[in-house]
Amino acid sequence: MSVPDEIWFTRCPVPTATGIAADRGSLAAEFAPDGITVRSLRDAAGQADSDGLPRSHFTHELTALFREGGNVPALWARSRGEATRLIALTWIEERQSILVRQDSDLRTPEELGGRRLAIPRHDIAIDFWRAMALHGHAGALRLAGLTLDDADLVEIPGVRQGQWEGELAALRDGRVDAVYVKGAVAVETAQRYGAKVAIDLDAVPDRRYRINNGTPRPITVHQRLLDEHPDLVVRFLAVLLEAADWAADHPGDVARILGAETGAGAEGVAGAYRDGTAGSLRLHLGQGRLDLLAEQERFLSAQGFLPAPVDVAGWADHEPLRLAHELRASRAAAEAVPPRPAGTPATTP
Repeated sequence: MSVPDEIWFTRCPVPTATGIAADRGSLAAEFAPDGITVRSLRDAAGQADSDGLPRSHFTHELTALFREGGNVPALWARSRGEATRLIALTWIEERQSILVRQDSDLRTPEELGGRRLAIPRHDIAIDFWRAMALHGHAGALRLAGLTLDDADLVEIPGVRQGQWEGELAALRDGRVDAVYVKGAVAVETAQRYGAKVAIDLDAVPDRRYRINNGTPRPITVHQRLLDEHPDLVVRFLAVLLEAADWAADHPGDVARILGAETGAGAEGVAGAYRDGTAGSLRLHLGQGRLDLLAEQERFLSAQGFLPAPVDVAGWADHEPLRLAHELRASRAAAEAVPPRPAGTPATTP
């Protein structure tokens, strides 16, 4: 694989360091001196699968692609045999909750037993919406020592246009008793349908109850790009590290970017993302986050979403992020050294 004249990135419509870096133009600036164009997969022509994203966002079959997005498609692509590597993880709280009608008496996890829970089904290659609903409800049920077997799972045809519309319409019409949602668009859509929060999963101290498609969120790259051009991978990650540091100091700008990324208004962004979200975009690949992703892998496998098991520990490659931290540190140190006046010798006797 010769040095590519373009590299691609893709991210879900959620908070990501990739989205921040793209908005600021820092990804383009990093690779422009090499004659490499950085392109967003959202702008690519071709058949879109869901959310207006091309098929490669889910399959990761494009070798010069960096993907920061939901873990369900990432694990699915790996389980299908695509040679991807996990190079970083983030964890961002995105307002996960169980919604009910305004007149509902359902208020606690214990009361989910025997209730009709909405489980959407979409005609897409990997139904991450269905996976999200199943694990979201499972997390709420676990708070009461219950499982999905203790509830009535109701199939709801997915709506391609409009997030959560099918599930919340079923709730409004009395076909289900509860709906799992997450994110900024869900906040606004719930208001339109008159739904209220019965169980706030974000309020649970133990984040294992919030393991889902975006928690933790992986950054993956194709093995071929990593093998043949590891420097490009390290530099890309270094830009994301810088973007995450910048975001922590600019929460107002991050809120604006999140509005553009998620398609939600200011109220939806404020309702979905707590204070401190701007500081939570930093990349890690520690054992704690790998364990959380491994738990997600086990859930997806048990529910039949993965054609083959994924060894999460073996999937992870720690070296690119380690080298990216070194590169970021060396660049920061160089920026901190004031330039010498013209004519000043490098050393003095």
